[in-house]
Amino acid sequence: MIKHAICFLVFLYALHATHAVDYSVTNNAITTSGGVAFRDKIGADYAKRTLESATQFIWSVFKQSNPADRKNVQKVSLFVDDMDGVAYTSNDQIHLSARYVGSYQGDVKTEISGVLYHEMVHVWQWNGNGGAPGGLIEGIADYVRLKANYAPSHWVKPGQGQKWDQGYDVTARFLDYCDSLKSGFVAQLNKLLRSGYSDQYFVQLLGKPVNQLWTDYKAKYGNIA
Repeated sequence: MIKHAICFLVFLYALHATHAVDYSVTNNAITTSGGVAFRDKIGADYAKRTLESATQFIWSVFKQSNPADRKNVQKVSLFVDDMDGVAYTSNDQIHLSARYVGSYQGDVKTEISGVLYHEMVHVWQWNGNGGAPGGLIEGIADYVRLKANYAPSHWVKPGQGQKWDQGYDVTARFLDYCDSLKSGFVAQLNKLLRSGYSDQYFVQLLGKPVNQLWTDYKAKYGNIA
């Protein structure tokens, strides 16, 4: 009986190891004030734990408990670089601006946690084989950041924005509205984006064209700019 139990535990460990993701953090800007700020105020260990928690959260939001539904990513690397901007993701590599870390006024640890959640979405999300609007891709990333309670105070309020695929916080708020109409909408939309993109996905999932949904969304919040 004990032998069977041990065999089962070994099997579970092997199963977990097969789908485990490795995370690395490299501070390329340690000779700069921003690089030092990253080391002292955030730290590689915390950043690594944040990447891991972000992955688990994203899988939860996307309802990807089955590894077959996810991208096959074995390792995610975070590089802290002496560069302008905030951050960007290329394939399975995230590049974070040390200058942004060093100049941020406020709770930098919380802010960078939110940035890392956003960037990790780009690692895991499907993008319609490159056919999805850029604003939707960024909006989904910020939607996950919103759901993780890492939305900054300067984000637009619900109902604000000019168009549904404006991107980032504007689209994130709109997607949150869509998800309120049908729980799991964003997860289903991401699943559809595995093979391509069409505006018809909104009709398929919510029964209305996306522009009508945007009109309804704006009307709900008094058509604010």
